[in-house]
Amino acid sequence: MLWPKRGWSRAFLYIWHRLVRLKDSAHGVAAGVASGVAISFTPFMGFHLIGAMGIAFAARGNVLAAWAGTLVGNPWTFPFIWMGTYRLGNWIIGGTMGEAAASGLSFDLLVHHPTQALGPLLLPMAIGGLPLALISWFVTYWLARRSIERFQAARRIKLEMVRKKVLNHQDQDRGGGMKRA
Repeated sequence: MLWPKRGWSRAFLYIWHRLVRLKDSAHGVAAGVASGVAISFTPFMGFHLIGAMGIAFAARGNVLAAWAGTLVGNPWTFPFIWMGTYRLGNWIIGGTMGEAAASGLSFDLLVHHPTQALGPLLLPMAIGGLPLALISWFVTYWLARRSIERFQAARRIKLEMVRKKVLNHQDQDRGGGMKRA
């Protein structure tokens, strides 16, 4: 699935509705989503799901929500995330550590010596990814928790109204029919 038939907004709306309906507290779902979003700022592809699960577990978050949160890191967002983490990491380190390595990067070097080729790039990305992951965790947690609390409160009110309507209807049925001895 490279492009959803009904568009991205509908696909994300579907995922969001599934998340807010999870049988968990607002904190659990929000911490899970935030964990998935945060881990997307690390350069360690292939470990995002495991990392999201670990962070969610430590934050007492929902693991399924964490996995959904990792969708923030995808082929369309990774180039921007990686550039941001790389530049911030280089700025924190105080140099241009990876630029020399990037200029000498070749396909042959990537295939035969991947750690030698990517090592100088991964260190700035890992260092730059940490502050971005922390910031994204707290921002995502705050936004998600507020939204989920509102949804859950509205849902409780709606369910209470339905329950009262059903009870009222049952009371009317008992009083209007044949009397039982």
